[in-house]
Amino acid sequence: MSSPGEAGDDAEIIAASLRHPERFAAVFDRHAPTVHRYLARRLGGQVADDLLGETFLIAFGGRGRYDPAFRDARPWLYGIATNLVGRRRREEAREYRLRAALGPPADQACHAEQVAAQVTAQAMNARLATALAALSPGDRDVLLLIAWECLAYEEVAAALGIPVGTVRSRLNRARKKVRAQLGHTTAEEVSNHG
Repeated sequence: MSSPGEAGDDAEIIAASLRHPERFAAVFDRHAPTVHRYLARRLGGQVADDLLGETFLIAFGGRGRYDPAFRDARPWLYGIATNLVGRRRREEAREYRLRAALGPPADQACHAEQVAAQVTAQAMNARLATALAALSPGDRDVLLLIAWECLAYEEVAAALGIPVGTVRSRLNRARKKVRAQLGHTTAEEVSNHG
């Protein structure tokens, strides 16, 4: 977790940044790539660039309220980023619908097996994007923080400001809905082509 030139865990660095604001840059250096990846997956690369800056500006401004019991700032940062995504729910749903509508991009590979594997993967991605778009915002947030960012239930609870039990129930509901959607889509394709 250490950043070049900066020793200590995130809580120590954030506390030190209250006296020396420039030290907060180490938190940015440590976590900006993963927070950006999360935002890009949610809303696309252009929006992620804007929201990454906004996430860290909010974090910097709120660093005096940071709970030092959390030695790793990732859940806090994901919480801020997820709140910003919440402001852009319409764009996120539109992005998932667009991905589903576009289908697989043209593949320039020469090998038939590679092309077939890529087309299959892209078709599954389109179905998954449709399934994600159909989830409620709260269920989608929990599922993506766990699946994409590998956060533990407790970290997701901290990030979203909800009880761990709510994380579990939302994750369970989201998984069931995604499985049902993927199974339903597959059954439709078989009946239409069979």
